Amino acid sequence: MAKPHKHNTLHKSPKSKETPHNWDLSALFADNEQASQYLATTYKQAKAFQEHYQNTLATLTPKDFYTALLAYEQLIERISRVMTYAFLLFAQDTKKGDIYAQYELKSNEAHSLLVFFELEFCELESKVQQAFIKQAHTHTFYLQTLLQAKPYQLPLSAEQALIATSSVGVNAFSRLFDEHLSALKIGKNKQSEEEVLAELHSPKRKKRKQAQKAFTKSLEDSSPLLCYILNMVRKDVAITTKLRGYPSKEAPRHLSNHITQKSVDSMIDITTKHYHIVQDYYRIKADLMGIKLKDYDRYAPLFSHASTMHYNQAIELVTQTYKGFSKEFGTIVEKALQEGWISSHPMPNKRGGAFSHGSVPSAHPYVLLNWTGNRRDAFTIAHEFGHMIHQELSKKVGTLSHDTPLTTAETASVFGEMLLFDHLKSTLSKQELLPIYAGKLEDIFSTLFRQVVMTNFERAIHSKDGELQIADFDRIWQEENAKMFGKSVELTKNYARWWSYIPHFIHSPFYCYAYSYGQLLVLALFGLYKSGKCKDFVATYTEFLSLGGSKAPSELIKAFGFDIESDRFWEIGMQEVRAMLEEFHSLLHASGYKVRKLKR
Repeated sequence: MAKPHKHNTLHKSPKSKETPHNWDLSALFADNEQASQYLATTYKQAKAFQEHYQNTLATLTPKDFYTALLAYEQLIERISRVMTYAFLLFAQDTKKGDIYAQYELKSNEAHSLLVFFELEFCELESKVQQAFIKQAHTHTFYLQTLLQAKPYQLPLSAEQALIATSSVGVNAFSRLFDEHLSALKIGKNKQSEEEVLAELHSPKRKKRKQAQKAFTKSLEDSSPLLCYILNMVRKDVAITTKLRGYPSKEAPRHLSNHITQKSVDSMIDITTKHYHIVQDYYRIKADLMGIKLKDYDRYAPLFSHASTMHYNQAIELVTQTYKGFSKEFGTIVEKALQEGWISSHPMPNKRGGAFSHGSVPSAHPYVLLNWTGNRRDAFTIAHEFGHMIHQELSKKVGTLSHDTPLTTAETASVFGEMLLFDHLKSTLSKQELLPIYAGKLEDIFSTLFRQVVMTNFERAIHSKDGELQIADFDRIWQEENAKMFGKSVELTKNYARWWSYIPHFIHSPFYCYAYSYGQLLVLALFGLYKSGKCKDFVATYTEFLSLGGSKAPSELIKAFGFDIESDRFWEIGMQEVRAMLEEFHSLLHASGYKVRKLKR
């Protein structure tokens, strides 16, 4: 193991005190009373809209329909504004679940009045639909996607019933999952989930092992509840699939992502065929550490204590990275930091993890972080700020097209990570680059390969009938992870229970592959950017983000000359990962380290 480079400025913590950032929710509402009054007004407006337009769409002219569509969009945005506010209150303090539930119930009542609009549009004669679509301007793709979903829609009364019961159905289990994990006090030091998982990045193996044991013990104590919640999600997916007539349990996710089953299968197949890249890296890591790796060693920092970082330093680094790519991107980041878009540090009862919530076009995104001080957190900031920039740019297309499918939603975030990595490559010495390369490869493995492992885990558990036992989930989790690591990492018995804290399994079944999709897409895009072969790449990329969900992913990506339906496309990204591993391997040799040759 090498000592850290004495001039390693990246990891030198400045003496200045950290300055946490906190949300200012006043862009949404001043307080709960204002939000409640706004929601009451929204309900009245939704009722008036229903009374005016229900059973009349067939009689409208294209111009009148477009007027109705804009009014509908405005009502959806009003409901979304309230639910954004409620969700962010809950994310700040998960003990406020009762407040969230109240807003959800009232919002569902308003939304139920509007359900007829999409259903009635889908029942119109085809020639009328096409006339309306032709005059829909930026809403064209939105209306086209409604027609794609038409075969899986239920009668109006059934759709309204599902909305009315959603808060006491699988959504209730989702809330229970969040509240339970947020309340965990883990180990002797009563740490949060974020704090204990951060210790897996400790340079001290004993500390990593203790963190793994403490977290496992906490999960084991919660296993009956967490197992039951996941089984209820499985049951909900099965019921929904049968009720709506989807061809498979994962089909609704692909439909909402506007991609084909063939494209997803191709991406997953190519990723699993390249698991050997992960194994090659961890064999090298084992050589460098001089130990046989176990699961709690996966994120151990190489090259001594190079993993720590100061929050202020990370913010400055990420800001300069985005400024260097685009002045417009840098301006958005600075505005976010100044105007209360960011919640940065862990707090009691605060939701774990990180996200950027797109909010509504008439407000701005909100970013949640849980800064713990390790190097990977800087890349998390770059990731979430990428989402934030994407969401801010796409406001212009309106509420109905603002949200992007998951596959392209991860593009800006992962691209942001690559920008930060590239910025560091251009400013650091070879010795300083070694931990950066190692960390970036591990990040890619988490974003690309691990997400396919989790998707395959979901495919396995959702393919089985009836309730599964804790031991069933344990076994399938170990089997799928073992395929990726091979013999390069020993998965201990404790690791078998780590399926039970993954939020995407509960909140968004079959979500995880979108990260892999996005990572491979970004690697291809970033390779194109660095090659200089795409004239005006920054302008093309900015327009790509600004269009949000107003066009199909395949159409958006064509602007760069790529075809996501082609197997060859996924190979482009995979070769970029391989090239990065080879660069790391060469850096090690150039720095005097003796490590085994790459196998393939």
